[in-house]
Parts: sequence; structure tokens; C-alpha cells
Amino acid sequence: MKILRKIYKTIGILPIFIFGVFAILALFGDLLCPYDPNAQNLMKVTDPMSTSHLLGTDHLGRDMLSRTIAGAQTTIKAVVVIILFAASFGMTVGLISGFLGGWIDEILMRIVEFGLSVPSLVVALGVIGVFGTGYWNMVFAITVAWYPIYARLTRGVVISVMHQPYIESLRVLGASRLRIILKHIFPEALGAIMIYASFDAGILALVIANLSFLGLGVQPPMSEWGQMLVTALPYLEQSPRQVLVPGVSLTIMVIGFNILGERIALSNNPKPLKDKIFQKRRELFRLKNQEI
Repeated sequence: MKILRKIYKTIGILPIFIFGVFAILALFGDLLCPYDPNAQNLMKVTDPMSTSHLLGTDHLGRDMLSRTIAGAQTTIKAVVVIILFAASFGMTVGLISGFLGGWIDEILMRIVEFGLSVPSLVVALGVIGVFGTGYWNMVFAITVAWYPIYARLTRGVVISVMHQPYIESLRVLGASRLRIILKHIFPEALGAIMIYASFDAGILALVIANLSFLGLGVQPPMSEWGQMLVTALPYLEQSPRQVLVPGVSLTIMVIGFNILGERIALSNNPKPLKDKIFQKRRELFRLKNQEI
């Protein structure tokens, strides 16, 4: 109970609730779907909400609730895989670059900076153009586009920790490079990565939906919110519910992950962030008074 109370005090009830709902959908989505998400019934095309179909059916008679749950499962699994691979590879590059320095740092950071100089979505589109569309190609493309962010962040943490006096003391005492990295530098970098990843999850959900909306990500009949949106657009006037359900679901996910990331960041380093927020509010208030 003490652990649950601490989590509630740190993060708050709203992001915990949203995160819990989507975590359950990701883990048990197949069991929660009342129907096969891809099962068509042309006798029940665009049926309204009812006891048999709580969110109605789409233009092919497929159950909207089942497809929404399956879409959440698809999105969350893709977000988790992308963050794991992008963060793992980015942290490896950042650790090597920041710890070794010299010409290795120069070469790795030039590659990373080139990746950061190009918009991530453009990089993902380029990779998809080479390897083709599909779920796993989309995941690979976004991972390639996203790892430079984590590499740059990790390198910054490594350089900051390396300048601490206790690291030099460890070197003098004969601690090996591997021990210094694993025991002292890696935990610091991992903490920063976890905070950033909680912000990143909502952005990645939007990127996945955008690529699927453009026809470059998840392909039919696989359920995904962006793909559901684009297939429902021709039926917007006839059945706006087909657009609203995946659109609202995506919005809730993005807002929930953003709130979660903000609360985690505040809980880990509350004073500087709060001071920055209050400073921005004071500036806005001063500008407003000047206008009046």
C-alpha cells in the first residue's frame, strides 16, 4: 500500500488511470474484444450503437469496439518496441561517444547530428521508401529516425557525470572503465532516458497514426487508429462515429502520456521545473499587463 500511495502522490490519478487502461488493452486486448476485429458483416453496415455493438459497426459491418481495442493494442506495442530499440541503440552510441571522447566522439556525433538535422518524419518516410510499407518496416523506420535523440541525450548525461569529482577519484583508485560505466554512468543516463521516453510515447503514437493515415504504416485489415481514420473519411457525413471513436482514442492516449511524462519529470526534479513554469507565467502576466 505504501508503494501505491507513493506512486499516486508522485504521478497523480489521471495519468495512472489512462496508463492503466491502455496497459490492460495492450496485454489483454485479444481477450477483451467481443468480436473478431476483422470479421465483416455486410448485413450490419454502419449500424448505430446497440447492446450487441456498443460502439456500432463500420462501413464493412465490423465491430467498432473490437477494432478500437485492437487498434490500441497495435499502437501501444509499436510504441513500446520503438522506444526499447531506439533508446537501447541510442544509449549505446551516447555512452561510447561521451565516455571515450576524441575522434570516436567526433565521428559518432557527426552521424547523430546529421540525423537530428533532418525532421524525424522525413527520415522515417525515406526509410519506408527504401524498405516498403508494413507494420515492421514502419517500426524499423521510426526507430532509425528516433535513436539520434536518445544518443544525444545520453551523451550529455555522460559528459555531465564524467566531470564529477568522484569519477576522477574512482579512476585514481583503479576502477575499470566498465565498472564506472555500468555502476555510475549508466543509472544516471537510464533515469534521464525513462523521463524522456514517457514524453515520447504520445508523440510516437501520433507518428504511427500519421504514417498509417498516409498508407505507409499499418496496412489493412490490421486495426490501427490512423488507418481506421483514413478508411472512415468517405463515410464522415453518413457515420461520423467512425471518425470520432479512433480520433478521440488517439487524443486521450497522447494527452495521458504527456501528463504522465510531465508529472514524472516534476517528481524527479521538481524545483527547477516549477521555477521555470512560474517564471513563464510571470512573464506572460507582465506582457498582458503591458498590453492593457
